[in-house]
Amino acid sequence: MKLFSRVVLPILLIIYIAIETYAKLNNSPICTSTGCNLAGELLKFNSVYLNYFGALGALFIALFGYLSLKKEAFEKLFFITLYAAIAFESIMIAYQIIANPEPCSFCLGVYGGLLFIALMSQWRYLLYALPAIAALFISMSFLAMTENRSIIKKDGNYLIGSDKCPYCKKSKEYFKEKGIPYKILSIYDTNARFFIKQLDINSIPVLVIKKNDTSIVIKGYKAITSHFNKAIKSANTPETKSTPKGIYNSADEGCSASILQDSGCSESPSVPLR
Repeated sequence: MKLFSRVVLPILLIIYIAIETYAKLNNSPICTSTGCNLAGELLKFNSVYLNYFGALGALFIALFGYLSLKKEAFEKLFFITLYAAIAFESIMIAYQIIANPEPCSFCLGVYGGLLFIALMSQWRYLLYALPAIAALFISMSFLAMTENRSIIKKDGNYLIGSDKCPYCKKSKEYFKEKGIPYKILSIYDTNARFFIKQLDINSIPVLVIKKNDTSIVIKGYKAITSHFNKAIKSANTPETKSTPKGIYNSADEGCSASILQDSGCSESPSVPLR
């Protein structure tokens, strides 16, 4: 039984990883789901190197498992390596579940293989580890991580703001008055908040105008209304030059983009992030 759980199963896991690695190197991976493709985008390096790392880890598990059959001293190394691999894969899977619409099925296969090895090797140890694994998944779900998805897909006007920000309310009222269609993106959305922070914008409202392959970012109530006032005037007077494309910045009224300040503010200039 020990030979099967500590040597045979890890070797089967190595073969599983090796087959997928070979197929991936030949541009014909077995796993072609959206989750697998998106999981590769979350890595800082080519995903094939993660396959090498996984195969190496499984090799050590098999090696220490084999040596544990001959010398009891290697049994601790076997379980330490096995549960280190489970902890590593738990973090990877937990992050994928949060960041991606679906996790990588290949990674789930590896994760399932490791858990099965742990179950067959010593089910009591796995039972002891389950609360720690569950705590890891729960703690990861508490973090405000950006998701691997687009928040602006179609052409249109996208207003990043909050219901508690008076300048966001003014912008909405202006759009309603002028009959300008728009879609609201909440500042509480992690992707929306990350997007404006990447542009070094620390206050709301922020308007993103997407048209074809061009996107315009405008910050601040005055800058937003000024842009559309000029556009309306330009439409009525053809000889008026249109406003250049790019990022518009205005040091006018706005609310803090920090969720720590609840995205609310008084009728005063914007408050920078701390």
